[in-house]
Amino acid sequence: MREFGYQRADDVSGAVALLAADPDARFLGGGTNLVDLMKTGVERPARLVDVRELPLDGIEPTADGGLRVGATVTNSDLAAHPEVRRRYPALAQAVLAGASGQLRNMATVGGNLLQRTRCGYFADVSRPCNKRAPGSGCPAVTGEHHNHAILGASDHCVATNPSDMGVALAAFDAVVTYETLDGPGELPLADFYLPVGDTPDRETALPPGALITGIILPPAPVAAHSRYRKVRERASYAFAIGSVAAALTIEDGVVREARLAFGAVASRPWRAHAAEAVLTGAPADGETFAAAADAELAAARPLPDNGYKVTLMRNLVVAVLTELAEEAAR
Repeated sequence: MREFGYQRADDVSGAVALLAADPDARFLGGGTNLVDLMKTGVERPARLVDVRELPLDGIEPTADGGLRVGATVTNSDLAAHPEVRRRYPALAQAVLAGASGQLRNMATVGGNLLQRTRCGYFADVSRPCNKRAPGSGCPAVTGEHHNHAILGASDHCVATNPSDMGVALAAFDAVVTYETLDGPGELPLADFYLPVGDTPDRETALPPGALITGIILPPAPVAAHSRYRKVRERASYAFAIGSVAAALTIEDGVVREARLAFGAVASRPWRAHAAEAVLTGAPADGETFAAAADAELAAARPLPDNGYKVTLMRNLVVAVLTELAEEAAR
């Protein structure tokens, strides 16, 4: 590991100023992703600005009935919070599925949003990677890609976003708040992650030097009846090969409102708008659920070795929605 400087920020404005003064600096929260990437040489910051002690570790209700989650809230505290478990259970389930207890105790909400892809070519600095070195190529397209994207990818990058938490946040229309030298700002999660296109190195729409200060979860009664399900290659903690965050409001056997997002299938958490449109106003049964999955997955463009994800996601969507419908019928 190369030498780097370290400085602890005293307040939000000070943290932003420190990063602005050194363009090669990085914010450090729990370090569960950044430090690993520094060890492999993918990230080479000249300075780390420690934001872990900033007063951004609260979870509080908003005036309109939502929740505000600070950026330095740990994943453990987020998953255990009674209001998160009551109002947004799929979010708590997603966080618990994401990592071991030790990692959840360190990882922060803001850092989770910014974690980098787990593509093996990205992590190997001896190999080309457009995300790490723009214009160098994407060897995953013709190489190892069994866990790569089937939706929204391009010839320039087929990597997936690894966040479990982000999938649930996408389903619930979360908003990311941040601070810059010019003052505060916010981005809907739907706009936070950029489409991969031909610039996969540009992953988010955050302004340069911005510090994430928190997440706002809008009020969503449908979210109280939600579930997160993750499929992985081993039973212990591992990154998803497919995941679903789903929520349904069912009245008289008809879906009145639906929220659906996919994970591990695209470069960002994938909001399943086409599937939601099929579900809304339709009978809450297996035929509808399968049709909804098919509508969303019609846009899938799998590579030779990851076509299994289309079938996996179809079955996963039907299974999770069926469980929610059965629960609502009790």
